[in-house]
Amino acid sequence: MLDVRQIIQDSADVKSAMLDRCADDIQRAADMMINVARNGKKILWCGNGGSAADAQHMAAELMGGLRDHDRPAIASIALTTDSSFVTAWANDTDYESIFSRQIEGLGESGDILVAISTSGNSSNVIRAIDAAKAMDIAVIVLTGKSGGKMADVGDVTICIPSDDTQRIQEGHLLAEHILCESVEAAIMGD
Repeated sequence: MLDVRQIIQDSADVKSAMLDRCADDIQRAADMMINVARNGKKILWCGNGGSAADAQHMAAELMGGLRDHDRPAIASIALTTDSSFVTAWANDTDYESIFSRQIEGLGESGDILVAISTSGNSSNVIRAIDAAKAMDIAVIVLTGKSGGKMADVGDVTICIPSDDTQRIQEGHLLAEHILCESVEAAIMGD
């Protein structure tokens, strides 16, 4: 039987470690996103599985409002949500370019890509980063463990200090909410 208290403690330990190892990177990422939002550019999100769910969740928070639903929308798109494109492109072409192809069509210089991968080795997310860089789109990487192949490819990398996928995902969610809260607060002048 699982020890619920130990799981909660493990999660708390990872978040505590984030204070020392991630806080400055989260702040740098928030500042980048604030500048993008103030300049009327887009925040693009991508990831697979749970990271895809995070991408959709956070894009919705920025578009709709995290705490303030009366504020102007912040342009934010999850590249995971167009099921017709994703399934057609993966079926007819390949899965590795489902995000990079969308960046080619939707991205503009001055936008930002938030690339999420717990392992840092998701080939389609890496290709999205490459496409973003080719188009002068800044990149924020959220990863964990050693950072994998994505460890040093972002303008800012938030690497959750854990080797446990669930704890990394929990750390990502915390960091992502901080990013969205920071952007919303800045746009509203708080």
